[in-house]
Amino acid sequence: MSDFKLIAGPCAIESYECMDEVAKQMKVITSDLGIDYFFKASFDKANRSSIHAYRGPGIDKGLELLQRIKDKYQVKIATDIHESWQASPVAEVADLIQIPAFLCRQTDLLVAAAKTGKRINVKKAQFLAPWDMKYVVEKLRESGASEIMLCERGSTFGYNTLVVDMSGLYEMKKFGCPIIFDATHSVQKPGGLGAATGGNRAYIEPLARAAVAVGIDGLFMEIHPDPESALSDGPNMVPLAEAGLLLKRLCGLHEYVTKELL
Repeated sequence: MSDFKLIAGPCAIESYECMDEVAKQMKVITSDLGIDYFFKASFDKANRSSIHAYRGPGIDKGLELLQRIKDKYQVKIATDIHESWQASPVAEVADLIQIPAFLCRQTDLLVAAAKTGKRINVKKAQFLAPWDMKYVVEKLRESGASEIMLCERGSTFGYNTLVVDMSGLYEMKKFGCPIIFDATHSVQKPGGLGAATGGNRAYIEPLARAAVAVGIDGLFMEIHPDPESALSDGPNMVPLAEAGLLLKRLCGLHEYVTKELL
């Protein structure tokens, strides 16, 4: 198996059927490509634009569904936490605990995640400079975390716009952690649809290619059978039918970069 990592799945847990369809196909795709795969879905999207937006089934039902997917397909599970008390129950199911970008400086949340002993993926906040993630890493390491990944998901650039500074990927590598590029959230337009976040999935592959060329260690992608009907983040999700060919091209580029340039 390659050391190239992929954290991917639907944004929010919508239904078991949706999760099952994504997990079934992604298991085959990632096995064929030799990718180190984590199935990702959120039991609670606690930072939606509108109070009326769909958030998910909640922690109890969500973890039950994630466990079913884990058992059926023998895949590793990734999901995010928003409050420190969630770390312990989530660690019973998840192999990777994800810290949302807006919460990446929350000390109690980081400490709780570190104490689970699980691998942790921290998304860099849209308002943080890459070198400021040094202090996030320090908090985690001093709290006992041994496996930490840092994830770039774009930086705020004026209103409703994100940009990706590819040099930031290189800067964060200096902290000795695997670097993940979030190819789908990086093309968001926060609040771009008023009560919801917009985005442009046409930019996903170009940005992902650029990030792979820099020398990242893996990708984060939100993938859905029908993004237009998704209950969260539809405009910037990868259609499931296109995921295999997209990942094949990106893995080919990663192999070239690793062998020839790094």
